[in-house]
Amino acid sequence: MHPSESPRTSTAPAPGKRLALFDLDCTLLPVDSDYEWARFLIRLGVVDGPEYQRRNDVFFEQYHAGTLDIQAFLAFQLAPLATHPRAQLDAWHRQFMAEVIEPAIRPAARALIERHRADGDLMAIVTATNEFVTAPIARAFGVEHLIATGVEAGAGGYTGRPLGTPSFREGKVRRTGEWLAALGRDWDGFERSFFYSDSANDLPLLERVTDPVATNPDPRLAALAAQRGWPILRLFE
Repeated sequence: MHPSESPRTSTAPAPGKRLALFDLDCTLLPVDSDYEWARFLIRLGVVDGPEYQRRNDVFFEQYHAGTLDIQAFLAFQLAPLATHPRAQLDAWHRQFMAEVIEPAIRPAARALIERHRADGDLMAIVTATNEFVTAPIARAFGVEHLIATGVEAGAGGYTGRPLGTPSFREGKVRRTGEWLAALGRDWDGFERSFFYSDSANDLPLLERVTDPVATNPDPRLAALAAQRGWPILRLFE
């Protein structure tokens, strides 16, 4: 450096001064991993095809309409986990990742995560989908922290029941707060907090952060974002 020059002042935030939260299905992924896992099990012949697909479609429609009974859905979604050994489930999930999820991961979604990583932000994926389905997906995105609906396990494997508060609607706010507390942090300790989501079901968490971003928004969220002046991000167009 020349003696007459002054050191440049970095405008990047200090590490950990910002919080970046990401919904998963139809936000970072252009597909719904819940819905696709059910379809994958049907293709394998693990579950009854026509009836399971019918119920899967009904729950999917209820979710988008904002009328989903989360406990009823979890009873349906988690039941197959209780009827097969963990080793078999893990093998199926590796196949699911290779055939369904990894081909669906887009560069734009990875780039969004990497921008926040480069800024030193504390990041987490916050999803209502259960942790069995989503933990390998979070790893594929390189995101260390996952806040997903828990799955109860016993000595013999999964029980088919949820564990704790589902990370759905207001549950996402509660579970995120609990996660921050476990890290010795709280909402007020961040200069800015971001949440990226496609769904109006995520309104409670979108309203909790300083920077809500409607990402690939469904019609209900797109209308709400326009009314409130929230930015709209479309990753897959």
